Amino acid sequence: MTTVTSTSDTTNGSALAAFLGAGIGAFAMGGLCILHEAGIFVAPSIYAPAGGLSGRVAIACLIWLAAWGGLHRQWSRRQLSASGVFLAAGILLGLGLLGTLPPVWGLL
Repeated sequence: MTTVTSTSDTTNGSALAAFLGAGIGAFAMGGLCILHEAGIFVAPSIYAPAGGLSGRVAIACLIWLAAWGGLHRQWSRRQLSASGVFLAAGILLGLGLLGTLPPVWGLL
């Protein structure tokens, strides 16, 4: 991501960290679903009635929080170009959504 120099006191790094963190979290959820359906990774059951889904969601949430926190720490005082971050977040969100759809699992 490129840094845009600005003479004002406003920064957008914190907000962009939240957007990209959400994309990373969604991508993690989709990836965990695909890994589970392929039999590569079985998440532990945290809440028995929900089964392994509760473990996959918990792991994806931890990845989202870690990504958001790390990006916020790096970008909080910076003014960044939003277009690249929005594009990356949109692509990650789309891929994450695709990973949670059963027809995609059938391609495995």
